[in-house]
Amino acid sequence: TQTALTSAALQASFVLFCFYPLGVTPVKVEMPALSPTMEEGNIVKWLKKEGEAVSAGDALCEIETDKAVVTLESNDDGVLAKILMEEGSRNVRLGTLIALMVEEGQDWKQAEIPPPDAAAPSAAPPAKHAAAAPVVPPAAPSPPTPATLRLSPAARNILDTHGLDPKLATPTGPRGLITKEDALNLLKTSPAPKATPAMAAPAAPSPVPTPAATPPPPGSRPNIPPLSVPGKPGAPGTFTEIPATNVRRVIAQRLTQSKTTIPHAYASVDCDMAAIIQLRKDLAKEQIKVSVNDFIIKAAAVTLKEMPEVNVTWSGDGPRALDSIHISIAVATDKGLITPIIKDAANKGVQEISANAKALAQKARDGKLLPEEYQGGSFSISNLGMFGISGFSAVINPPQACILAVGTSRAELRLRQDDQTLHTHQLMTVTLSSDGRLVDDEVASRFLDKFRANLEQPRRMALA
Repeated sequence: TQTALTSAALQASFVLFCFYPLGVTPVKVEMPALSPTMEEGNIVKWLKKEGEAVSAGDALCEIETDKAVVTLESNDDGVLAKILMEEGSRNVRLGTLIALMVEEGQDWKQAEIPPPDAAAPSAAPPAKHAAAAPVVPPAAPSPPTPATLRLSPAARNILDTHGLDPKLATPTGPRGLITKEDALNLLKTSPAPKATPAMAAPAAPSPVPTPAATPPPPGSRPNIPPLSVPGKPGAPGTFTEIPATNVRRVIAQRLTQSKTTIPHAYASVDCDMAAIIQLRKDLAKEQIKVSVNDFIIKAAAVTLKEMPEVNVTWSGDGPRALDSIHISIAVATDKGLITPIIKDAANKGVQEISANAKALAQKARDGKLLPEEYQGGSFSISNLGMFGISGFSAVINPPQACILAVGTSRAELRLRQDDQTLHTHQLMTVTLSSDGRLVDDEVASRFLDKFRANLEQPRRMALA
């Protein structure tokens, strides 16, 4: 009996050991796609600490996307066990493991970190010749091997230009990335490379020495362009690389896509702003403050309602008519241009449009826009009138069909037809950029004519 009990106890211990290992299998938290065009993101701030309890819906961290700073919420209950991407990590590719969670009741300190190949899918792929490398016994820690070496383009250019070994650089970037500053630090501490390293033969049959390299004659261009060193005055011809933000890269991609794939057509018209100016004065007496741009948004939305053939977008198969009228307004921020949306603008009053525009513009400058607040617009407006720009042409925001560029108002003398006298008019020039695949020139002209009528006669907008 005692033997049977001992055997049963051993079996129970074996079962417990199999089902309850020392390590804890974690729940992976990966970099998500927080916008349709997002390819990578930056970790701005962690809102939870390691060991802190997390409920579904809690904010884990703030991530800078290609559009704005978005809060990442947890999908599960549990405990935040490990933060794998610290605050300030940049260019983290989609799907990269950024943190680990464990279920409630589990020891978060025992969470097992997945191997590097599973934890960092965005890391550089292994070198093709890594398999052919000789197998050596484990040694003391050393600089990154070629299989795991990661260099920024600027660092690679500096090291290749000066013939320096990348393995000698000390990486300070995220996930072992050798940055431009790391390469410059190595350049400062390394001796000057030989002038003619390629001519150094292992065993020369002739005792004739290799002639030393002669400096280039005065006035000739150097073989290697000079490099700008931080903290030192730049020599003639040098430049300083400015790292592009995610927002700036996406702006560059979309503008290039727009100008190279969309046949832009342009049409301009002058609008008399006398009625709007007078209406603003009357509203100000009643403590109602609205801007000229608010009336422009309302006029554009009402005109789109009157001409639904302009409220379209271009998809891969052709035109797509839209049921809603959402006006995108261009807002300049420190990181670049973004277009928050006034939703259902045709059915809103000017005062409500004004309140929405102010709130969205402030959120855009603070980087707090939600994805649904800048995605899905049907028509864009860009206003540079406050900067004194008389007129300009804007680039269409794909997949939209049009964008309206608004200039400043100006005083002009014009002849009145009824009494043949000169009168001063406050004129504002607007230019419509339209997609020739969707909006013909005749349709664009009729749109501008109706837009001008709505702006010059504000009562039309109230009746629409």
